[in-house]
Amino acid sequence: MEYAISILLSGISVGGQYALIAIGYTMVYGILRLINFAHGDVFMVAGLMGIYFTSWLTSVMSPGAAVLCSLLLVIVMTVLLGFIIERVAYKPLRSAPRMSVMISAIGVSYLLQNTATYITGGQPMTYPSIPFLFDTVTVAGNNIKWAVLLTPVLVIILVLALTQLINRTKVGMAMRAVAKDFETSRLMGIKINSVISVTFVIGSALAAVGSILYFTNYQSIVPTAGAMPGLKAFVAAVFGGIGSVPGAVIGAFIIGICETIIKGLPSAWDVSVFSDAFTFALLIVILVFKPTGLFGEKATDKV
Repeated sequence: MEYAISILLSGISVGGQYALIAIGYTMVYGILRLINFAHGDVFMVAGLMGIYFTSWLTSVMSPGAAVLCSLLLVIVMTVLLGFIIERVAYKPLRSAPRMSVMISAIGVSYLLQNTATYITGGQPMTYPSIPFLFDTVTVAGNNIKWAVLLTPVLVIILVLALTQLINRTKVGMAMRAVAKDFETSRLMGIKINSVISVTFVIGSALAAVGSILYFTNYQSIVPTAGAMPGLKAFVAAVFGGIGSVPGAVIGAFIIGICETIIKGLPSAWDVSVFSDAFTFALLIVILVFKPTGLFGEKATDKV
């Protein structure tokens, strides 16, 4: 029973971390119909910035204060990175064929990975231990990090705040209008570029928070560290119905729990190696029976 509780809590925590990345995918797709393949690498860069900022600030202040200040700086700089990526790589291609934008996104992804390889030398970097989040607490006989327990709570708070933003503010109304009809929104005077920039800013901020929680549990960071979490978050977004924020969150929790259960099966079964493959196999099964995902809306083409 204790082991089952440990697996369940870990699965919920991993799912929450995937959810924070998946929201960025689903929001950008909902407005631009673009899969931002660089989003997972933005997540990775946020992790590396946490290492370098903490190392730099430790030389001028106490270790605890340095970590906390570096986390705030990571969120700010990740938001700035997301904004720059949108303005430099995507905005000039607003009227280009969708394939051109997708190639640009792949190019940004490799640029971030190669830059990280150049800076780190390709060597694994160790994420700093964050006070409180790295501490453990006993739950049902298991020593669980506070990061594991706080992740689902933080995800729910952020999703509720995001939902209020989308449903009850002028910016949110503009985002919904652009997602519904891009050209009509432009004709109605909505500042399309500003709406898109806000979307990238929100997605990047959530990816930064996700990186803090994720790398607190998995402290080794390499330049490709964002690839698999990014892919799984994308799968979660498609699984839940890409374009739907609640769908992305629910899909991420399902994938996180299933993945952790497979990894936690007895070693005699030797199936943990298939945990990543299961994620994509589950997506195939869902899309066969429900092509729009669990909460996706059926698209209607105008003739």
